Amino acid sequence: MATPEPRQRLPASAVVLAAGTASRMGRSKSLLPLGDRCLLQHVVDAALASRLAEVIVVLGCRAAEIRSVLRLPADGRARVVVNADFAAGQSASLRCGLRAVTRRSEAAAVLLGDQPTVPAARIDRVAEAFFASRAPAARPVFPDAGGVPGHPVFLARRLWPLLDGLAGDHGARELLADRPDWLTPVPERGGPPPDVDTPDDYEGLARVAMVPGAEPSPARVIAGGEDSGRR
Repeated sequence: MATPEPRQRLPASAVVLAAGTASRMGRSKSLLPLGDRCLLQHVVDAALASRLAEVIVVLGCRAAEIRSVLRLPADGRARVVVNADFAAGQSASLRCGLRAVTRRSEAAAVLLGDQPTVPAARIDRVAEAFFASRAPAARPVFPDAGGVPGHPVFLARRLWPLLDGLAGDHGARELLADRPDWLTPVPERGGPPPDVDTPDDYEGLARVAMVPGAEPSPARVIAGGEDSGRR
């Protein structure tokens, strides 16, 4: 893969997974208010602020209600697809999103709809490392937290057929676990973005977002400057 010029759009698509039932939360995570937007809107806005060519949002449970509150640009750069088989788990939603990706994209960047603190700058850093590498996958890792991985996970198109064998909530992590040689790790400072799975998760995140003087944006929600990257 050739390395794109610094300012041009990258031939890659974001696939935002937001189709789950949110059983541990007890209500739709996507619709939870966080600052001036719903939680899922933060994820979509970060993807739109990145250099990725398009954003595919995969909905499932309560899809019509969530779609009605999402603000997407009129230029068609972001689209919603609905996974009717959302009860089958994340693997089914991932395949649904990949099927919707434009043929012009060489890769997909997988983002989770319940991680509203992943900044656009991180998406771009991982994207640049992916396109500069010969490896078919890339993801951020966090040395300060023991090297745990995070999102986005970039997957070259040639890997997508291998996802057909996944089931349930298994995703790209399981695919890459046995093939570390496929993976370009991108070191990032701090810790991985938290999932918002439970009421306690959400209340803790919302408290930080509501601190007087703090911007209601993902970059300010994580203590220590989640958008600081490797600087």
